[in-house]
Amino acid sequence: MAVLPLEGLSAIVTGAGRGLGRAEALELARLGAAVVVNDFGQPGRDGTGRASKGPAEEVAAEIRAAGGRATAHTGDVADHQQTRDLVQLAIDTYGKLDILVNNAGILRDRMIFSMSEAEWDSVIHVHLKGHFNTTHFAAAHWRERSKAAGGPVYGRIVNTSSEAFLAGSAGQPNYAAAKGGIVGLTTSTALALAKYGVTANAICPRARTRMTEDVFQGFQEPGEGELDPLAPEHVSPLVGYLASPAAGQVNGQLLVVHGGMVAIVERPRVAAKFDTAKEAFSYEELDELISPYYAGRPEGETFAAAEVLGLRHG
Repeated sequence: MAVLPLEGLSAIVTGAGRGLGRAEALELARLGAAVVVNDFGQPGRDGTGRASKGPAEEVAAEIRAAGGRATAHTGDVADHQQTRDLVQLAIDTYGKLDILVNNAGILRDRMIFSMSEAEWDSVIHVHLKGHFNTTHFAAAHWRERSKAAGGPVYGRIVNTSSEAFLAGSAGQPNYAAAKGGIVGLTTSTALALAKYGVTANAICPRARTRMTEDVFQGFQEPGEGELDPLAPEHVSPLVGYLASPAAGQVNGQLLVVHGGMVAIVERPRVAAKFDTAKEAFSYEELDELISPYYAGRPEGETFAAAEVLGLRHG
């Protein structure tokens, strides 16, 4: 019998009670990993409602029923202490932590001129601080293990960004900012942990879930018996790959994934460069050089690269 690629490894998946997180947890388990299924269990996609153990426990039970190993954790990843407990649960239950998949998030959409401070703070808190909290404790665990082993150990981080960061999203300034911050956190983490044997990558998934039900309503509805092109199951195999030994050379990368497509996104490149003819630029010289560069361009042309990849939704 062939050895599964994640056999003997343990994983945490946050926000794994529904949607993308659930599909990712099931995929990691199918590939052989023991999974800690984390979900705070609030019914509202805006992070409201009474927290429930149900979603996390149901997915963990589903994994066990299929012959895998799983345990549920129902803490809030935005809470530093509860996240410490989450990482410790994985270590105590399975002996170590090898894989961290950060997926938990909420939405509180509003135009920038209408958004309240609470709406801004809550989304940044869950998405960006939540990613930091889990990464902080997982990184400390891997660093300690590496020091004890006298060399690199196995560690994989897969973070969840969004096309809202890549292409802009007018009604989601908090969400887009959080997702952009997650990319910065990912690349910084990738550089910091590479010497310990740990990789960190981010994905921009497009999937029909509770979080995106408004965005994708009516988009490419599947025919009878057909897999939805926007099903979370199109995203989870990439997460399984990035979590595996096969992806050991993939580090600090951003990948867009949906409907049978994976795109590797390059870091920003310089589109134009201007040098002053004097010691320092003057207003007049900048106007003479830069204004013609943008003159006559259609509105939004700066997002041309995103349009090519079809990234204006999600």
